[in-house]
Amino acid sequence: MRSSPQYCLRMATSLRNSRAAALPAKLSRSWLLASAASEDNFIPALTSEADSVVFDMEDAVPAAGKGEARERVVEALSTGMTAWVRVNGIETEYWADDLAALSKAPGLRGVMLAMTEKPEQVTHTAMRLQAGTPVLALVESALGIENATAIASAPGTFRLAFGVGDFRRDTGASDDPMALAYARSKLVVASRVGQLPGPIDGPTVGALGDELLEACKVTASMGMTGKLCLLTDATDTINRGLSPSESEISWATELLREHAAGAIVGDGSYLPRLARAQKISSLADSYGLWNA
Repeated sequence: MRSSPQYCLRMATSLRNSRAAALPAKLSRSWLLASAASEDNFIPALTSEADSVVFDMEDAVPAAGKGEARERVVEALSTGMTAWVRVNGIETEYWADDLAALSKAPGLRGVMLAMTEKPEQVTHTAMRLQAGTPVLALVESALGIENATAIASAPGTFRLAFGVGDFRRDTGASDDPMALAYARSKLVVASRVGQLPGPIDGPTVGALGDELLEACKVTASMGMTGKLCLLTDATDTINRGLSPSESEISWATELLREHAAGAIVGDGSYLPRLARAQKISSLADSYGLWNA
């Protein structure tokens, strides 16, 4: 039985994590995929610690259920909920209908385009949505990785994400960080060239706790600043793993205090260190870490 519009609006308004709801998506660390196969997945996702929630109409929904999933998502986004939506790839029969249905949904924050392989796929997607709707390009194949720089520079591209599972199936690569280092680095460099926020790493399926924190270290070491996940329990760990650490915040606080007091005699490394301290300070403020 479907929830009433009034119920959805009340739940989304009163329970949505206010910090995450206000955080710009360019800074989002945890990107939680919530299957659109059932509306029961929406409220738990929206009340989680996820920086960004993505209603998934692609991988999580079998072909026979695509139409119903689309209706379910549009209803949710028209009755008080706000979220990103993963739409089906441009080469599928569902892509055009997905965008037509979402183009007028008031709660749509942006779309994640599955199986992005060429820059024009992003541009064509953006053109079918309301002007200014961000498109997150999910790169999941060898061709997509090789075209990453062009995709990052395409009109409409907001951020890049790495579809690890499909990339591994396409290439035969293992999940060893070394085996995936080239692909991750390519997305990082492409994002920089395209003047985009840092790319979003793929999910570490089933991992929680220390195992997930270790995976986040790999993500951060490669220069990626976000991570996809499938479990609500993973969101807080990802947020911690991809945030400035307590020691980094302490270092930045001290350097900025000394800078403000004029107590530092700078050398050749001073300006880069100051810029890093200012970035850490800004992120700590955005993520609400000062009183953590």
